[in-house]
Amino acid sequence: MLLLDSPPPDRHTLWEDVHGILVGTTLVALGIQFLRASGLFTGQIAGLALVLGEPTGLRFGLLFFLLNAPFYILAVKQLGWRFTIKSFISVVLMSSMVDLMPLGLQVEVSPPLAAALFGVCAGIGLLSLFRHGATLGGVGIVALWLQDTRGIKAGWIQLGFDLLVFASSFLFFAPMQVLWSLLGAIILNALIAINHRRDRYIARS
Repeated sequence: MLLLDSPPPDRHTLWEDVHGILVGTTLVALGIQFLRASGLFTGQIAGLALVLGEPTGLRFGLLFFLLNAPFYILAVKQLGWRFTIKSFISVVLMSSMVDLMPLGLQVEVSPPLAAALFGVCAGIGLLSLFRHGATLGGVGIVALWLQDTRGIKAGWIQLGFDLLVFASSFLFFAPMQVLWSLLGAIILNALIAINHRRDRYIARS
């Protein structure tokens, strides 16, 4: 029997990348609106910056930038400039949408439903970004790199980091606020772990 190597995956076109990144960042920004409306918060580097801001008194924006910087260095070295630039653009787009959405969208939602809606929206949004060779920086960069090189599912890597962040957040936030926020992170990362497979998609798009 003649064994043939599998053909390399096709690259997305520029238009497909633009479409995928816009959809992904919009969904993540929408998910964050649900968190904001119910007083919940997210994990990853954003959550870590929020937690560290409590004892240090440093501004969230400064902490978020400083904590993300090493991850972008890793992205350039291991995943390339194309991936890094698309990720940077995605962060700018998502941040802008988070600030602009409240101008036209008012949400009132309970914490349990907010956690579920955030997990679903942000999970699908991140899947769209991952499949177009981008992420929202931070731990997502390490997670994609390890999935591409070691076969460890990105969703479980992110969830492991989130568990540490939420565990430390009990020191500064109400227990139920932390637990509902953690539920959103679990739903998000389970979606990624189940649906983002290395044999179908890799980080280099």
